[in-house]
Amino acid sequence: MDALLSIKSNNGESHEVVAEPVMTVGRDKNNTIVINEKLVSRNHGMIRRLGKGDYYLIDVGSSNGSFVNGRRIATPQLLKDGDEIKIGQTIITFQLEKSGELNESTEESERTMLATVTDIKLITILVADIRGYTALSEQVPIATLTKMMAQWFRSVSDDIESNNGMVDKFIGDCVYARWDGEGKLVDTIHNALSAALAIYSTTKKMGNSHPEINRELSIGVGINTGHAAVGIGTDNTALGDAVNLAFRLETASKTLDRDVVMSKTAYSCLPETGWQGKERSIEVKGKRGEVEICALTWQEVGRAMGVDVDDETVTHQM
Repeated sequence: MDALLSIKSNNGESHEVVAEPVMTVGRDKNNTIVINEKLVSRNHGMIRRLGKGDYYLIDVGSSNGSFVNGRRIATPQLLKDGDEIKIGQTIITFQLEKSGELNESTEESERTMLATVTDIKLITILVADIRGYTALSEQVPIATLTKMMAQWFRSVSDDIESNNGMVDKFIGDCVYARWDGEGKLVDTIHNALSAALAIYSTTKKMGNSHPEINRELSIGVGINTGHAAVGIGTDNTALGDAVNLAFRLETASKTLDRDVVMSKTAYSCLPETGWQGKERSIEVKGKRGEVEICALTWQEVGRAMGVDVDDETVTHQM
């Protein structure tokens, strides 16, 4: 879905621009949106589209911050229709393009939406969350934190897309991605695990590159395979019990003190040597009975995937 940016500068001048897939914002004249104010950094932030209709505002570590509806952002912020962005003294109003069929009846609108919204697909879902982010946000200056999270956003997007997946949503310090189960299901599981290893490596390197962080950064991951309704709304998101379970499994990784938790529908596609002896059944909120899972450390994931997981990074075995 296209979007429109209504820009009102500090001198009262206003103009509108159509949002591009990537738009940079800052004082430097090479930015897409140039804001010539002393409070604005040379390279202040960016607006980036993911998928068909999700637009995120990302502050890239500016000195004075970026604000959405009066609140300073520290992580990539998903923009909603009508959101007011403030950078320096410039106000940018974000507007999603409205459908051209404004005059059709409510009944016709509902029929159109139902006809285009629900496509039930077998998908593999990955949910990854930075461990201890709340404590991290209290320890690190906000300018450093926003720069880090902008870097994480870009790198994690690349990690997922390079493994044939698509980012469905960023939710604060959490990413939700999916792989459609067309073709061999085992390939989607391998791609999801390969992406998980890449995100782990990205996160660890990011923490090591900032000396003010006095602990190792890592992630927890939940992976599930199941049927979900794909194409919900204009942003083509996926919803359903299979998605909810992936989020629950990521939460379970903390209580189980493991790095990756996979449902049986996912791990059973792997060779038995990768998960045998690591299975268990756990109670999951929203489920009546226990759920069969396997819980793995990064080293165990590496062995299952045939890669070395050392203290610094993830490297393929020769």
